[in-house]
Amino acid sequence: MKSQNFRKSAELFGAICGGLVISLPVIPQVVAQQSPPKVNPCPRIFYEEPHNNQVVVPPGCPPNALTKRLAAQGLLPVPATPSPEQTRLSVGGEAPESGVTTPPPVPSEQTQQPSPGAVSGDQPQLLQPRQTPSATIALANGTVNIKLKNETAANVTFQVIGDTAPRSLQGKSDVTLQGLKAPVTVTFEREDHGQLTVTPQPSSEPGSLEVTFKEATDATQGRSAMRIERNGSVFLN
Repeated sequence: MKSQNFRKSAELFGAICGGLVISLPVIPQVVAQQSPPKVNPCPRIFYEEPHNNQVVVPPGCPPNALTKRLAAQGLLPVPATPSPEQTRLSVGGEAPESGVTTPPPVPSEQTQQPSPGAVSGDQPQLLQPRQTPSATIALANGTVNIKLKNETAANVTFQVIGDTAPRSLQGKSDVTLQGLKAPVTVTFEREDHGQLTVTPQPSSEPGSLEVTFKEATDATQGRSAMRIERNGSVFLN
């Protein structure tokens, strides 16, 4: 009886082990079939309407119409070249079949030819010629006294920027501004909106400048501001 029971148990154990051995090769195959395919982060829908003109593609994807337009306007960085993995994964799907090549990405408009007039960062920029001073005075300890002479019949409004409020200088009169620290800017305007010619002339006293206002017959001769630099150069604008 014991021998018979042992034999049955051995046969049952052998059947179970045999079944496990047979089923083992099947497990990897099932897992392999259930693993999700690798999807490209650049789906084809990005390049179809209406998304082509409404959605910005992720970094690394070939630019669509909206991405190129925003990049050309300077609102987005220049689209980067797709990575080798993205290139291998053709736009809009999984890995291409053997023998099928993926067309190269379309370069953005901003990476093709430089716009006319663009200057390379490697080339030295041409400096604009510096304006010639209208006069030069010797400052007194970095300060200057300015005498304004209004020889017109109209009142002139003047202001020392950052120092005084707008003031009015009557026609055929003068005023002296003392102890102005250079650099200093003075603005002036005729109250009747006419044009002024401005003539700066160094005074015989050190650190003093005499500025004369006269009526201008030509609008191109009109001036509305004067600046005195730390080196004593006087510029009119």
